[in-house]
Amino acid sequence: MATKPAKAATPPISKTDYKGLDKRWHLAKDDHEIAVAELEYSLIRTAEAFRRWQSECLAAVTSMDMSGADNEILHIIRMKDRPKGVKEIARLMNRDDLPNIQYSIRKLQKAGLIRKTSDKNRRKGVTYAVTPDGTRVSDAFAEIRSKLLMGFTRNVPDMEKELEHAARTMDLMAGIYEQAARTAATHRFITGDED
Repeated sequence: MATKPAKAATPPISKTDYKGLDKRWHLAKDDHEIAVAELEYSLIRTAEAFRRWQSECLAAVTSMDMSGADNEILHIIRMKDRPKGVKEIARLMNRDDLPNIQYSIRKLQKAGLIRKTSDKNRRKGVTYAVTPDGTRVSDAFAEIRSKLLMGFTRNVPDMEKELEHAARTMDLMAGIYEQAARTAATHRFITGDED
């Protein structure tokens, strides 16, 4: 008489589960890995929501079809009201996709929001600064941001403390991800048969 194969044991639901939700992932084997995976999933959702917000808020003040990334670059260029080169923009945003940044810069130039500048102190390269229209648009963005976004965040108890903690945590994780990425790039796993 044939016996039925034993059912694979279902791993117990993590103690980090909330109200019986199963938070196990293929990416996570224990509570620590679950917490990191949950943070990563939250970052994905937050990044997409942030870019959608950036795009919609910019559209509200300009009627322009610009991406959230385009808007981010506009504000990075405006930051401290001093011109910036492509490499500095990339460094401030922790990006290394220079062709995409240059594409956004061309869109912003075509829209009349930024312009090339000459900086005698720079040995090479081009810098960009906001135009009067760029200043007007970024000021209008800041006004709508203050009315809409701050209208929501000011109603959350202890929000300043929560935001400070979240920013420190995200900065810490950015450094950890950078180091992990460097290690992965340096020591690629070898696949296949090894002797």
